[in-house]
Amino acid sequence: MTTSPLFPGFDGLMTLSRREGVDIRPTLLRVLTDLYVQASKHSADEARQFVELTSRLIDQVDDATRAAVRARLAIYPATPVEILRQLGLKPAQAGQVVPLAAEIPSPPSTPGPTAPRPLNEAEKRMASNLAMQPQDAAQVCEMFFRASASERASILHSLAETPLKASPRIPQPRAARAIETLQMAAWVGDVESFTLELGETLILPARVAVQVVNDLSGEPLACAMKALGMPSMLFEHVLLFLNAEIGTSVNSVYRLSRLYDRLSERSALVMLAAWRGSTMAVTRAKYRSALYDDERQRARSAPTQPRPAAQPATVPAVRTATSGSNR
Repeated sequence: MTTSPLFPGFDGLMTLSRREGVDIRPTLLRVLTDLYVQASKHSADEARQFVELTSRLIDQVDDATRAAVRARLAIYPATPVEILRQLGLKPAQAGQVVPLAAEIPSPPSTPGPTAPRPLNEAEKRMASNLAMQPQDAAQVCEMFFRASASERASILHSLAETPLKASPRIPQPRAARAIETLQMAAWVGDVESFTLELGETLILPARVAVQVVNDLSGEPLACAMKALGMPSMLFEHVLLFLNAEIGTSVNSVYRLSRLYDRLSERSALVMLAAWRGSTMAVTRAKYRSALYDDERQRARSAPTQPRPAAQPATVPAVRTATSGSNR
């Protein structure tokens, strides 16, 4: 079956969907629906092809994808009748008028809230420079890496409104050289060189850099690239070639690309500060037993050992006066 220009690249997506372990049918159905509703009119051949493709995918996707597609096509006037019936929608009739809802009564007027007092310059500087303690930074990192993909996105978006102090921007010449090096390393799949360059540029320890690059969900990598200021198109190239598990999943690439476009630079720099601060917490915990006060407290808390009792064989004999000694 030949594809019309309405669905460019569909043959490649279908080939990818037939690979073992890769299920992109939900993504295919969403992409087909988005492409179809972008045009106000379609030819008979385009409508027929859309029916052939989507009718097979509707029954093979999850409920969430089917509900999203159903919502998009329910309000699109040129949806084919076959697809409407398959989705359980009633076709619109000519001249049908949607009844208007009753007018919503206006709520009673209430006095508005008192406007907050504007902050002075000193308060603004203090509010934007609350540096994280090492222990707090370690907890933020642990919470971020243990969260799911949707929870990570919420955490990153919420960091833009926090008063926490962000890391300074990477100097532009250094960031430009790093972006070029990272792109070349990702293009050839050199994960080791990519990790080394990322850690040196963002001043991250090797442990954190490896954790960021090898994360299979991809949000830490998006955060690191945003802190460098990498363009969105280059970030998509990194996603496609650096990690095979992410690059072969259309859903993962599409999800991370949307996250990258919405992610603010401040959120990425605040998370970068948390990664750096967590290293100090790990170092303190590693060398805590060598502190003088800890050694003194440990010596005080040690129980006193009782003096060993003397054994009977070790007691020296005591001479006493006997009748034989007086002779």
